[in-house]
Amino acid sequence: MTVLQALFLGVIQGLTEFLPVSSSGHLVLFRRLLNVDLGGADVVFDLALHIGTLFAVCIAMRRELFALVRSPRRLLYLVLASLPAAAAGVLLEDAVDEAAAGGRYLFAGFAATAALLTAAQIRAAKRRGGLPLRAVHAAVMGLAQAAAIFPGLSRSGATVAAGVLAGADRGEAARFSFLMSIPVIAGGFAIKFFRLAAGGGIAGAIASTRYPGPCIAAGVAAAAFCGLAAVKITLSCALKAKYTPFIIYLCLLACACAWLEFYGFAAG
Repeated sequence: MTVLQALFLGVIQGLTEFLPVSSSGHLVLFRRLLNVDLGGADVVFDLALHIGTLFAVCIAMRRELFALVRSPRRLLYLVLASLPAAAAGVLLEDAVDEAAAGGRYLFAGFAATAALLTAAQIRAAKRRGGLPLRAVHAAVMGLAQAAAIFPGLSRSGATVAAGVLAGADRGEAARFSFLMSIPVIAGGFAIKFFRLAAGGGIAGAIASTRYPGPCIAAGVAAAAFCGLAAVKITLSCALKAKYTPFIIYLCLLACACAWLEFYGFAAG
């Protein structure tokens, strides 16, 4: 891996992690389309990039994080919303890994995200405002987050849309969606890190990289900077309930992936 490759992966991860377009789907598509194989370094850089995105969302949501200390109910909602994803991660881990490795049917996830964003935009246009966040909203958003562990279905897109469709205020739904991402990213990082550490894979993966220090630094910095920008862009769109650019992009991407799935990849 070169520093330029690490920088590019950081930009992709940072932007797509929080924009409603599915970071996992884009990374799977990118690796499959270009036949990218980073070997053992792939896992380490995946962990490093998640540090960058975790830093970005914590900075962007710092006020909401401090508010959790003064609001036990809000903290309870966050725990409630995180449970489905935790259960899905444990029960469906093999299925998710297989889906990510094979990269099949990404078009379905992208199309589903576009459909959810379209429904949320229509619902928001017909109704002014919304209800303050409640337990039922947190539960519905938690189920959407659990479904989004599969590549192609955007976590941020699915959770924000689910909150709006359930009747929550769109601004509150968007901010809570980003709060929900913090335990998911942190938990995923911790599990992968300790598994690698227990197997002695971290040192070997770093040793397989030509420039481990500069590459990790470049990837983390790019992921953090682009992730922070993506959070602000998504929040702005959510407050206005204007997802049209993302919907168009996802529809085009779904069509392209469907063509590649049935003609491009198969022919290759």
